[in-house]
Amino acid sequence: MALLITDKCINCDMCEPECPNGAISFGPEIYEIDPALCTECVGHYDKPTCISVCPIDCIIEDPEHRESEEQLWDKFVLLHHQP
Repeated sequence: MALLITDKCINCDMCEPECPNGAISFGPEIYEIDPALCTECVGHYDKPTCISVCPIDCIIEDPEHRESEEQLWDKFVLLHHQP
């Protein structure tokens, strides 16, 4: 499943540079995570780095985009191993 940045975000700029997939960008008011690019760091790290660096814990699992670990691995392969 993808992650979601809640409206508690204070735009501290900590999460965006940590994302290995480029899934985080600044939206109209706060940072946003593109669910098509978010693998919850599967294939890169043991746990999502954006959650690790967020000082206010405003990054949660996105209930609208639930994916199994296998689906996250498949997405990782598609994003990073294109011929």
